[in-house]
Amino acid sequence: MKVLSVNEKGEEKLRIVLLGPPGAGKGTQAKMMEKDLGVSTLSTGDIIRLAIKNQTPWGKKAEEFVKSGRLVPDDVVIGIVKEKIDQDNLWSGFILDGFPRTIKQAEALEEMLKEKGLSLDVVLYFAVDKEEVIKRLSSRRVCENCQTPYNLLSNPPQRDELCDRCGGKLIQRDDDKPEVIRKRLETYEEETKPLIDFYEERNLLRVIPSSAPIEEVYDRVKEALKEVAAGQ
Repeated sequence: MKVLSVNEKGEEKLRIVLLGPPGAGKGTQAKMMEKDLGVSTLSTGDIIRLAIKNQTPWGKKAEEFVKSGRLVPDDVVIGIVKEKIDQDNLWSGFILDGFPRTIKQAEALEEMLKEKGLSLDVVLYFAVDKEEVIKRLSSRRVCENCQTPYNLLSNPPQRDELCDRCGGKLIQRDDDKPEVIRKRLETYEEETKPLIDFYEERNLLRVIPSSAPIEEVYDRVKEALKEVAAGQ
């Protein structure tokens, strides 16, 4: 997939932000992009947990909030993301999933890149119908014994409601119940609308309809990236 922009060192990479509600398929699409683009995906939740585990300076700050059940503040999240990109030398290209979540974080990312003489290439917004998200997420199950995950739609067990690995009972987590999902989606929409406007104003936003099968969605991703590479 030759859709890449060339940075000042001649390395062909893209700097991408992913937006979209839970269940939109961002993680699946990110893995496919990683393989084709040769860049790493940074998932905010994962790198915060890693920073805490490794007791980095910012990780120690995040741990204080996590242990007390409070939200990790913008300044700490920004510090952890910058720390990770610096540590792995990923400025030439990356996929960010879960960051930025606020305008303050978006502005901080913009400033970080500007300091390096760089900028974002594109923001991909995976738009999916609310009822489709609820159907996808409420179909998730996990084995109560070995914690193996399943999805009754896309990855069902061989035996109804029983784990293929250990035969344990499959359960639905509270977070995957329809009424909880609806509330999460409402919160996400409220938080994300300003970011969509922010990136639209900068002509970086590309909307990817995501209710279709995985490969069809990825074809749309590739078309969007080709447009970016062509300077459209």
